Amino acid sequence: MTPVDEGETAAAGADRHARRRQATREELHRHALRLFQEQGYAATTVEQIAAAAGVSHMTFFRHFAAKDQVVLTDDHDARLQALVAQRPHDEPALQMVRGAIHHVLGEVYPTHRDELLRRWRLVLVTPELRARQAERALTTERLIADGLATHPGHNAGAVGTRAAAAAGLACATAASLLWAERDGVDELPQLVDEAFDALTPRVDDGA
Repeated sequence: MTPVDEGETAAAGADRHARRRQATREELHRHALRLFQEQGYAATTVEQIAAAAGVSHMTFFRHFAAKDQVVLTDDHDARLQALVAQRPHDEPALQMVRGAIHHVLGEVYPTHRDELLRRWRLVLVTPELRARQAERALTTERLIADGLATHPGHNAGAVGTRAAAAAGLACATAASLLWAERDGVDELPQLVDEAFDALTPRVDDGA
């Protein structure tokens, strides 16, 4: 086998491993949300989730550090940071955050609407998850601020930059919780836009 062949084989093996890992993670996530909905968050154990997904509880912990992370963990934070960094330099900071959140919603919402709604319903009715969500938001806020800091005139440690990151994230969170409270009657992207509009002065309002 040539070095090129060996490299291709290793790459193919790594790709298969990544696909299997992602498939297992998605199965754990799907069964966790189902069990939480059927019997409640507090009454559902890690062992039950793992068994429903056909894996051991140790496999569960290789994917999620704790039960709450099945609901709250996703891959969107790094994506948000990258998208904020890619926004035009001349945009106001809050608009950069709005554009990035809108982009992520456009990628996720059409195919994962029901899953998102189940997640936010759980957060809405579970005090432990609401507290964990608030803690996790601090990490997301810092990552968004780091994305803003790639633009001239912004600094991740500056209060204005952090305020823009926090305000943008608060818009998305408030819209998501209201969406869950209304049982998904409205569309989430519309509610997010309305939340941002409430913080953004309109030119035709004379602001």
